[in-house]
Amino acid sequence: MFIHLGGDQVIRSKDVVAILDYQSRGLSQDNQAFLSNGKEQNHITQISADLVKSVVITTDRVFLSPISSLTLKRRANVAVDFDEDDAERIENKE
Repeated sequence: MFIHLGGDQVIRSKDVVAILDYQSRGLSQDNQAFLSNGKEQNHITQISADLVKSVVITTDRVFLSPISSLTLKRRANVAVDFDEDDAERIENKE
């Protein structure tokens, strides 16, 4: 399944490593260092000029999304539930 991150950016749900609240990143020096390093290596994509609300970490990129982390987590959970249901249906057919 896919998750819409805002704008025209869509990613595969299986590639998501973490979805973080952008405001909470200020609480962790590790998160700040991670984002700084990602910017230096051009691994960060800011989806729009809108206010950044969440950080989506995937296996190969980091996205700064204008959609809240809670909304993205809900979308990710729906995608995971759907994938599990599909897998179960396929197993039952065999």
